[in-house]
Amino acid sequence: MSLRVPGGGLFESGKRAIDSLIDLALVRLELFGTELEAEKLRLFNALFQAAVALVLLALALVLALGFVILLFWEGYRLAAMGVLTVVFGGAGLWLLLRARDALQVRDGGPFALTLGELRRDRQSLRPEEPAPPPAGL
Repeated sequence: MSLRVPGGGLFESGKRAIDSLIDLALVRLELFGTELEAEKLRLFNALFQAAVALVLLALALVLALGFVILLFWEGYRLAAMGVLTVVFGGAGLWLLLRARDALQVRDGGPFALTLGELRRDRQSLRPEEPAPPPAGL
């Protein structure tokens, strides 16, 4: 008399348990990735506000320099103000764009490789489905 379990035995049961654990880990990692993305956006907003504050302080410095230029320099004061405005504005915009590009998600988001590996592991542990019978028989 044989005691066979209809689900494929102990090995198949172990594979199903491991599959369940991998499913659980996958959900947890996806949740962690989502939370990490939200945290990154919060950090970007804080950095953006700090950058705007620094730009405003720099603008105040430039205006103070402009005041000094207007006060003491008679010859080329408007040209000096124009050049300083273009230089500071261009540098600030360039740095802001570089910071935004550095914080953008690339290659499938956070933990893309880990999630892909866990999906492959889960797929390899799932029971193989029998092939359908040929249509002509």
